[in-house]
Amino acid sequence: MDDYSRIAKVIRYLDEHHGEQPSLSDLAKIVDLSESHFHRLFRRWAGITPKDFLQCLTTEHARERLQNSETVFDAAIESGLSGPGRLHDLTTTLVAATPGEIRNGGSKLTISHGTGETPFGRATLGWTARGICHLGFNEEQLGPGIPDRISTDWPNATIHHDPSEAQARLDQIFSADKPGAGLTAFVRGTPFQILVWRALLQIPEGKLTSYSKLAEAVGSKGASRAVGSACGKNPIGYLIPCHRVIRETGIVTGYRWGTDRKRILLAREGALSSKELRREC
Repeated sequence: MDDYSRIAKVIRYLDEHHGEQPSLSDLAKIVDLSESHFHRLFRRWAGITPKDFLQCLTTEHARERLQNSETVFDAAIESGLSGPGRLHDLTTTLVAATPGEIRNGGSKLTISHGTGETPFGRATLGWTARGICHLGFNEEQLGPGIPDRISTDWPNATIHHDPSEAQARLDQIFSADKPGAGLTAFVRGTPFQILVWRALLQIPEGKLTSYSKLAEAVGSKGASRAVGSACGKNPIGYLIPCHRVIRETGIVTGYRWGTDRKRILLAREGALSSKELRREC
């Protein structure tokens, strides 16, 4: 069992049994670790204690973050959706495939791919000379075969399997120090999908927005369902942060790589963001 699987198992238990106030010993037993080993593992992964992390998983906490994030998101959107700029220094630039590249199915592209470990479980990564074109978690194809999404999006591309480079790139993407900084995402999609994905890049780490707010930001007020569909077709998890979009009620659902993973992504980002704010105060 990898570290993410251990943490996810404990978090699910905390979520289901928080009223029982489980002890550190109880939690350590769940993943067959000593108390000291488990405590170090959790603090290293989450940055805070299990008890504090549980607070970041609650619906009320998500709703509060959503309300507090509105003005930040508005300011980011007003800075311009078409450009690569964001209000913070963790920059991922989005480059869209040309109509010609889409029509020919990537016949002149060389795509490398591989599978590696991340703080959120195993992930598959695909990249070209123009940027990262695929990032997905716990996909069925975790061996040397080509991930289905890459085959579908780029059927005529030349494919190269490079697991060692994939792990090195995943380590860069998920680095604790400026994760995703300076990276380029290379995607194919409809004009509307590209617009939504660029809007997603405006949401800083630790902040949230709603589907309706995102629809309004891209000039399609009332099109929450279409925005949700565009989020669901995002080919690059985490870097294009569709996990930062939730319902106005604060309920966290609708993530192609699993609701548990979405909640854990958000809780960890919220915990680390709160920790950073406390350090600055």
